[in-house]
Amino acid sequence: MVKMFDVAGRSLLRVFKGHVGPVHVTKFMPDNLHIVSGSDDKSVKLWDIPREDELISYSEHQDYVKTAAVSKASKDIVISGSYDHTIKLYDIRTPTSILTVDHGDPVENVLMFPGGGIFLSAGGNTIKVWDALAGGKLLTQISNHHKTITTMCFGSNYRRLLSGSLDRHVKIYDISTYQVVHTLDYPAPILSMGVAGDDSLIAVGMADGLLSIQHRKPDESTAVVKRKKKAVYGYAIKGKTYVPAKGDHVIEHKRKEQLAKYDKYFKRFEHTKALDSALDIRVRMKTPEVTVSVLQELIRRGGIKAALAGRDDKSLSTLLKFLQKNLSNPKYMVTIIDVSNMVLDIYSQHIGQSSVIDDLFIQLKEIVDQEASYMKLLLEVMGTMDTVFAASTQSELLNESEVNSDLLARSTEDT
Repeated sequence: MVKMFDVAGRSLLRVFKGHVGPVHVTKFMPDNLHIVSGSDDKSVKLWDIPREDELISYSEHQDYVKTAAVSKASKDIVISGSYDHTIKLYDIRTPTSILTVDHGDPVENVLMFPGGGIFLSAGGNTIKVWDALAGGKLLTQISNHHKTITTMCFGSNYRRLLSGSLDRHVKIYDISTYQVVHTLDYPAPILSMGVAGDDSLIAVGMADGLLSIQHRKPDESTAVVKRKKKAVYGYAIKGKTYVPAKGDHVIEHKRKEQLAKYDKYFKRFEHTKALDSALDIRVRMKTPEVTVSVLQELIRRGGIKAALAGRDDKSLSTLLKFLQKNLSNPKYMVTIIDVSNMVLDIYSQHIGQSSVIDDLFIQLKEIVDQEASYMKLLLEVMGTMDTVFAASTQSELLNESEVNSDLLARSTEDT
């Protein structure tokens, strides 16, 4: 199982179910709309975030999949590393991998350069550099650790490579030569590592459960001394009452667009809250088209059933009353009928548990029956009108034929 959370609010946004073993790696694709994951079930899966669906699954590895990486140059390229000693490169537009290389040891970590043509693999006590564009050609290999290398990452805007190992050392390499330029020592075997984008700190996770965070000392030659700001005790608004002259060119300040509540919830993939805000009395009474638009967007995203499910009597009553009121509106009828069918499917087992909800369902059925009878009468009227129009057209044709015959007879007599 893969879960996605909102870092700011710490709320659960998505749950992706499909793996049958522990998941050891997840990566966002460059478009931020998909996630790739690798698991002990020997599979690599691609997930669609908005729809919460599995798009494709690769089961070509013969052992646990421990690591993966995505290409920043292409939204379709993914690589995975496994304990079966292989690294596989996938194009998600194809059903199988397009490249396989053998590292020679269980693969603990893989990295890909931003260009997408070169990738690295770590396993055993060696790091190997591969050229994907040359069909998986081995460019070089590095062996500066004494024990298994467990993690790698880039630093200094891809000019440095860092590797961590069970030998308690972090090695820093120059990418141009792949030579060690610095070594960091730690008190326990290293399992994971990350570097800030500006190289200001490095975080290292160790086998004894400790997390080490080290800050980089500022360079004294480039350090900037900040001046102490003077305290401000008063405020003045300048230009607030200024009246422009006739020939002045006025540039208006554009205010930042404020998103509605349901739009904010949509951005956070909180579909239930988005529907709740659209069913607010001020929205559904004054602008029912907005509520219907939110329902259509939920249907498009595939989150309508999740947003409708799990409601209490109060919120479900509000939804059913809205459906009753707008079912007869031709502009909303198609969407309202689709949503009504979904509500019936979800809550059919709960009928009989609440008299209020039962009455609302009965009223909704009566409205549907009434609309159906109206449609039946309308079809009958249309059929009658079609018959009248057809008879009228036939009569006109007969009259026109008789007139033409009279004219032809008169012309013959004159001749």
